[in-house]
Amino acid sequence: MLPLAERIRTLASTSTLAKLTVDGGHSPARGGVDEGGRPVLLVHPGEPLHGLREDAVVAVNLTAMRRLGTVTHPRAMIEVQGWAEAVPESQARSAAVAVAAQCADEGLFEALERYGRPDAPRLLRLDVAQVVYLTGQESGMLDADDYLGATPDPLTETAERVVAHVNESHRPQLTAGVARQLGEDPGEVWLWELDRYGATVRVDDSLVRFPWPVPARSGLCLETALRGLLCGC
Repeated sequence: MLPLAERIRTLASTSTLAKLTVDGGHSPARGGVDEGGRPVLLVHPGEPLHGLREDAVVAVNLTAMRRLGTVTHPRAMIEVQGWAEAVPESQARSAAVAVAAQCADEGLFEALERYGRPDAPRLLRLDVAQVVYLTGQESGMLDADDYLGATPDPLTETAERVVAHVNESHRPQLTAGVARQLGEDPGEVWLWELDRYGATVRVDDSLVRFPWPVPARSGLCLETALRGLLCGC
């Protein structure tokens, strides 16, 4: 299993913004998560964070979801708490890319082209204080150093692509492979998560972990390891 901080960073990297809380009140949320794990917000004029105070306490709620057939299930809920700060102009373009990956908004172009003007949309990010998480199986809190010091699983992009493909096209093979492993009819089976240490499979309403004999070092190794589970080889 991924180390805890790395797992939360991995989940955050695939999450969408669900809610923004500013000084105890809710506000519209548009944004994404940058490469450092910090939520990045696009804030329009008239919204509470647009006239930023340096002591504004902010909490951003992230949700990581998994679509299984026609139903979307939550994988994790993550609340990143901290203080909002302006994205420096030199980093504004990369911040806009992080937002655009989750939220296409024409205000991004204006935030870049009219950066710093009082009536333009702003790009803000969180100076992280702590992170609260609930993954369905475990919950807890990470301090900023542990969260920011971790990195997402380097195979995440490949893993997400493979999970989607297997669930769409190879569920009979997955079900057969899980049945061989468990020695019984497993019922409804979906691939839930995939990382360099193993696969997590949703069997009816339970999650079952199948670790690899050795960690996968590349996308090809990951696909080969999963093929072993599907084929029983």
